[in-house]
Amino acid sequence: MRITRRTLLMGAGVGAVSVLLASCTPDPEPTPTPTPTREPKPQPGIPEPSARRRSTWTTDPFSYGAVSFTPVGVLAETRSQLARPVGDRLFFAGEATDADEPGTMRGAIRSGARAADEVEDVAEPGERVAIIGAGLAGATVAARLAAADLQVTVFEARDRIGGRVHSVTDDSWPMPVQLGAWLFAEADDDLRRRMEAWEIGTVDLTPEQWQAPEGETDPVDPQPLQAAIASAQAAPADVSLTDALVDAGADPEDPSTAALLAYLATTAGADAAELSSWFPPLLPAAPVAGARDDLTPLVEDALDGVKVSLSSPISRLAYDDTGASVRLGTGEALSFDRVVVTVPLGVLQEQDIEFVPPLPFVNRTAIGALGMGRIETIWLQFDEPFWDTDAAIWHTVGADVGIRTWVNMRPATGENILVGIVGGAAAEEFAALDDTEALESALASLAIYAP
Repeated sequence: MRITRRTLLMGAGVGAVSVLLASCTPDPEPTPTPTPTREPKPQPGIPEPSARRRSTWTTDPFSYGAVSFTPVGVLAETRSQLARPVGDRLFFAGEATDADEPGTMRGAIRSGARAADEVEDVAEPGERVAIIGAGLAGATVAARLAAADLQVTVFEARDRIGGRVHSVTDDSWPMPVQLGAWLFAEADDDLRRRMEAWEIGTVDLTPEQWQAPEGETDPVDPQPLQAAIASAQAAPADVSLTDALVDAGADPEDPSTAALLAYLATTAGADAAELSSWFPPLLPAAPVAGARDDLTPLVEDALDGVKVSLSSPISRLAYDDTGASVRLGTGEALSFDRVVVTVPLGVLQEQDIEFVPPLPFVNRTAIGALGMGRIETIWLQFDEPFWDTDAAIWHTVGADVGIRTWVNMRPATGENILVGIVGGAAAEEFAALDDTEALESALASLAIYAP
């Protein structure tokens, strides 16, 4: 059988992607950055970039955040409760519903495969199924159910497919700007090989460099954090990662530890004080690879032959034991036999979709208990490099800056591109800045890397 991207998503499970949706971060409808109302404050040794793009996941009305996270005191089974079907009419998918690897592309794909199984168990051939959301989870469900002879319609609020996978191509950039999920871990080697066979390449993003104001410093050892987590998981009650470090005799405010926790926030979407030590996020670990090419075909090919309605936000879902009614933002209502909801957790928390009758208490409790993390990125392109390091990932230690983690694309691609990634409360603050302020924050954060 010929392996296609559609086949990959249809059969995806534990061997799929572990790309962090956290690396994640973007505009629902990216447009060229407006001309700033004033010139940004110059930074000595750092030229103004020739092009820039930034994400706005935090304020994106179709996500309200980048990835889900598990707050202190919330059990892993909460995600399974969120995923629980309602009356064999409503089904739920998306990374937030995956108990094993939430916040990852692998979790999103696996959740779609799980929801497809649940629908197939109760549906008859020819039934009409609505899928809300055209991201990885929605595309996985759609591919599976279309292959099972069900009449599938996908509704996507944005004017594009992909959800939180978002590659932006622009003639002013030499490569796609990845405003969504684009970083791959070592566990994704099999997927990366398949992607390369389809001419969707990745680039190696090693080594890392830890930089203090006075110069390069020793890499931060994650072992104390790992030991603190292990100790906390043996305790009778869940505590935050911050408290776990304190209980283990470590100082979360130590510059090196704070730098490590800031890096963790770029994938978790939340600060250590918010994160559960019993169910912590995956700790970032080398080697890391980044997408070199447009990732949209991963979703596009899965949706080949499936009816997709773009710019179609859903305002109301009514359901009973005979079927479901989907009301669009335009007021039009359509009838279906089943509905699969794959919208981000943030949309459910904001109650932008009215459920009639209200969702069962177990689902609503899960929605309220989980956290929606904030992650933002900014891509900067320079005519000439001002930096002289070949390290691909930079971490700032001991400096009070807005963005502590940077990806240097020059060693792998030859392009003078730096990508800043920020998570947690710092991401929320960054998202509140206007374009000029955001650029100033980014350039000030790069000051210690200038000659």
